[in-house]
Amino acid sequence: METAKDTVWGPYAEQPSAGEPGAIRARLPYLRLPLFACAVLAVLGVPAAAWLRGPTGAAGVAAGIALVVVSYLISGLSVAWADAVHPKLIMPVGLATYGVKIVVLGLVMMALAAAGWPGLPDLGVAAIAAVVVWTGAHLTWALRTPLPTVRRSP
Repeated sequence: METAKDTVWGPYAEQPSAGEPGAIRARLPYLRLPLFACAVLAVLGVPAAAWLRGPTGAAGVAAGIALVVVSYLISGLSVAWADAVHPKLIMPVGLATYGVKIVVLGLVMMALAAAGWPGLPDLGVAAIAAVVVWTGAHLTWALRTPLPTVRRSP
């Protein structure tokens, strides 16, 4: 008796499976649009902050955008790695990455606040803006990318 075979159609048909060369890279195409969007935000935001708030404001805006980009890159890379190694690792690796990132972020923000750095409000505003920009770009990518389909053959 023959069993049914699943065939993936669409843009993911040629994606390397877990453990194969190129598996991590194949899971990261969504990064291009959010990275581009955050680069545009930086190109517009840093000079505007320099003009409005001086060099400290510009440094705060650059740091806020960089903080968000690095945070999302770490998350994306760690989850892509976990999926490429074994899909059952996605949840524990994702949660561990998130936990470590929140602790490190909290410690960095506490250190900046304790030091009395005047660029902290600018960093906060830029981080919020970068999260909105990254999320909007990621959502745009997700809505425009065709979903894979699976056809079962008898």
